Amino acid sequence: MTPSVRTLGQLKASGYRPRSVKRELRDNLIAAMRRGDDLFPGIVGYEDTVIPEIVNAVLAGHDMLFLGEKGQGKSKIMRMLVRFLDERLPYLDIPASPVHEDPFNPITGPGRRLIAELGDQAPIAWWPREKRYAERLAPGTKFADLIGEIDPAKLLAGASMGAEDALHFGLIPRMHRGIFAMNELPDLDDLVQTGLFNILEERDVQIRGFPIAFDIDVLVLFSANPGTYNRSGKVIPQLKDRIGATIQTHYPRTRDLGIEIMEREAEVDLAGDFPVLVPRFMKEVVEQMSIAARKSKFIDQTSGVSARFSIANYRTMIANARRRAIILGERPAAPRISDLAHFHASAIGKLELDLMGSHQLSERQALEAIAAEAIKTVFAEYVADHGLAEITDVFAKGLKIEVGDMLPSSHYEAALKRVPKVWEKALELNPASEPAVRASCVEFVLAGLYAGDQISRSTRHGRVEYET
Repeated sequence: MTPSVRTLGQLKASGYRPRSVKRELRDNLIAAMRRGDDLFPGIVGYEDTVIPEIVNAVLAGHDMLFLGEKGQGKSKIMRMLVRFLDERLPYLDIPASPVHEDPFNPITGPGRRLIAELGDQAPIAWWPREKRYAERLAPGTKFADLIGEIDPAKLLAGASMGAEDALHFGLIPRMHRGIFAMNELPDLDDLVQTGLFNILEERDVQIRGFPIAFDIDVLVLFSANPGTYNRSGKVIPQLKDRIGATIQTHYPRTRDLGIEIMEREAEVDLAGDFPVLVPRFMKEVVEQMSIAARKSKFIDQTSGVSARFSIANYRTMIANARRRAIILGERPAAPRISDLAHFHASAIGKLELDLMGSHQLSERQALEAIAAEAIKTVFAEYVADHGLAEITDVFAKGLKIEVGDMLPSSHYEAALKRVPKVWEKALELNPASEPAVRASCVEFVLAGLYAGDQISRSTRHGRVEYET
């Protein structure tokens, strides 16, 4: 179907047949599945859990609720459903009309009048798929925003109180033949929740009790956090009952999946004038910090720990490594544990701290405890493969090593020369000839030994000294 069709008569001659939004999504999804398309590009870890449930819901013609903690891709997936709409949709070209009318079945008075007056000469315009999606955040949303309201200006202009001409249309009527999404459903006012009953069940809109109804063709999507959605009184039971399918999302089931998501979503350019090499263990530590936070007693687990926590910390770590490279003139740069000292700026605000049982801890101390736990976990996995007892023995003999995010890689090379044989095991963690990567290995080993209480450390003027 091409936008060269400009009248109702031409549309009829083209063989076009209207479909409901849900039928359109279903047909296009089936076609994509038969072609073997990647249904949700960029969404990883949901292949055997979330995506099959979405496919079933679309095939069944259900409205959907995406239920999961923050940062699990709920909004991203809802927006991606647009790709299963037709590239463009024909509608009656009515000046100043807020509704994209089906040329074969107009639901408003102006639409029906246009067909009655012009017949096959009624003008046709085209609605692109990306415009057929709208979403709203529940807090502060009013009935008039979603459904509509009597427009005082239209009444003053002479429209009758009980007539369609007196109405101001809300977002849902304006998305007739499209997709509407409501984020954070439990925060929606009870009156507005009640107004959604008819839309989900009878697919019509009623405003202020006036005998004005429109047969709305719309797919309705919701998102919610389990902690609030399941709380009594937050969502009216009758509304829950009318939602066709509940899709439960989750955090990555493995750390490797989390790293894949983190790297994909961070979209960090590691090349350029000051390239960055990121050792694998540093990626693991950053993602493990999110995993540790999701289990931490210092974190309010009802709020969840978003994937944005990992993404923001990963960006901060790389940014500080690049800052060091710019100041010292080193190429390439490699992130170190000391670069994570700056993660507080990106971490605060990404999680809700629960310090009621630990009044002696500040926010910074709680975050440092999470980082230490992550380092300890990742380091333990490497220790099993690379036994590092010899390094501990050297520290017991009086070795002291200073580290810091603004120290050059040559500083670490000097430390390696002092005890070359001992560090051979450490450098097996990430074999590389680059001094920056070798420096990162040294800091990781030192931080891991400290996290395991095998050596001590002291901090002075932003630098850390490890010793026995």
